[in-house]
Amino acid sequence: MSRRRGVMSEQFKEELAKDLGIYDTVQREGWGGIRTKDAGNMVKRAIQIAEQTASRTPRS
Repeated sequence: MSRRRGVMSEQFKEELAKDLGIYDTVQREGWGGIRTKDAGNMVKRAIQIAEQTASRTPRS
């Protein structure tokens, strides 16, 4: 079974984890140590950032 490649960079995920206050858990236990709710909050925050970036980018 092949693993899918992640869309978010490791650096971006770490920044999100720091913003959400779960980075300590990630450092101690890895990404598998965070709660499902925290992972969902990371995805929500990433979407918000992407939408903000897209709204600032001029369209051709």
